[in-house]
Amino acid sequence: MKSTGKLARAAFALLAGTAIVAGAGGAVAQERIEIHWWHAMGGARGELLNELVAGFNKGQDKYTVIATNKGNYPEAMTAAMAAFRAGKAPHILQVFEVGTGTMMASRAAIKPVHQLMQENGYKFDPGSYISSVTGYYSTSDGKMLSYPFNSSTPVMYYNKDAFEKAGLDPNNPPKTWQEFEPALKKLKASGSTCPFISNWQTWVQLENFSALHNVPFATKSNGMDGLDAELKFNSPLHVRHITNLANWAKEGLMAYGGRKNESTSKFVSGECAILMESSAGYASFAKNKFKWGIAMLPYYSDVKGAPQNSIIGGASLWVMARHKPIEYKGVAQFFDYLAATENQVFWHTKSGYLPITPMAYETTKNQGFYAANPGTDTSVRQMMLNPPTNNSKGLRLGNFVQIRDVMDEELEAVWAGKKSPKEALDTAVERGNRLLRQFERDNKRS
Repeated sequence: MKSTGKLARAAFALLAGTAIVAGAGGAVAQERIEIHWWHAMGGARGELLNELVAGFNKGQDKYTVIATNKGNYPEAMTAAMAAFRAGKAPHILQVFEVGTGTMMASRAAIKPVHQLMQENGYKFDPGSYISSVTGYYSTSDGKMLSYPFNSSTPVMYYNKDAFEKAGLDPNNPPKTWQEFEPALKKLKASGSTCPFISNWQTWVQLENFSALHNVPFATKSNGMDGLDAELKFNSPLHVRHITNLANWAKEGLMAYGGRKNESTSKFVSGECAILMESSAGYASFAKNKFKWGIAMLPYYSDVKGAPQNSIIGGASLWVMARHKPIEYKGVAQFFDYLAATENQVFWHTKSGYLPITPMAYETTKNQGFYAANPGTDTSVRQMMLNPPTNNSKGLRLGNFVQIRDVMDEELEAVWAGKKSPKEALDTAVERGNRLLRQFERDNKRS
């Protein structure tokens, strides 16, 4: 009974966030060390994140990771920077991909992940991760500054029931933009009030569009080779594409639902037949009963080199500076836990985010997940179509959150018929370049 009582006390202590340490004077309760993680994930993906955290907390008795939702990505980033200045920053901050340039420039506020893992005795080989993911978050000499957690890429979801009603092949969605318009017209003729809609319009229709067609979004390898990059998304190809979208909007073939993922509900309800959205939209769609499919983003077949490969979105985990060594040891242990293949497979198959290691991808495939869920490997195949070029490695531009706002404003003027596509894109590039020059002045490399 004595040993049973000791086990009961130990169990209670673990539930209470403490561990039992046997000493000369008997059992002594030792509080766990708290590791604070601020993130921006809600809904189904937030629940999955909490499952991962719970698994880590139950698997050891020294640390407790406390995951706190801080609103959307910009809100979480702003809150963490304010907390850092006040000396109360979290240990881990989830930052969306467009905040990478800003975080890299905030040297005093971060502890590089490669340094964190090395100092705490963990093997951390960037070569064991998918290169198109790690390149986004690494220095020019291959040192990873943040840990890639929820990496995604946009794909095309489509309603198979709507396709069948329109006389379209539900297993053969349009692969090119040239095939796209006839399909939209058939969907409209069959009664669809919203044949096509896109979430995250700048990410999908400008940023990934550029990568998929192997044309520059900006100079200097899309900003990866220097702060003096200039925007280039007003090329004739970009103007051609936005002009097509604008014409479809006028004809009732395309709808506009908002800057982020507000349009998801219109697809889930059956109102919209085609939705371009993050691969992580899978977490929201998986439980829906209507028949839907996943396909790669379309491309213009007359553009040489297309399709190239898409680029990532989502976010990575940045370690904030000025914490205790013992706490950093816990952060490193948590990152090592997240990197485990079984945890990567869980996250990928449940959320739709990319597996960030080839091993996780191969394990998922060998377990039969892709065969049982056709199309769920689309994001990985699209990312790995071809080795990344300077135009398709990703984007690393300062003030990019504000630049995206500028692009959204100008595109909204196009959809409203207030500006021509060329005028809007030219203006967006001009306004965006002013923001780049401001960032360059504020963050001159030493």
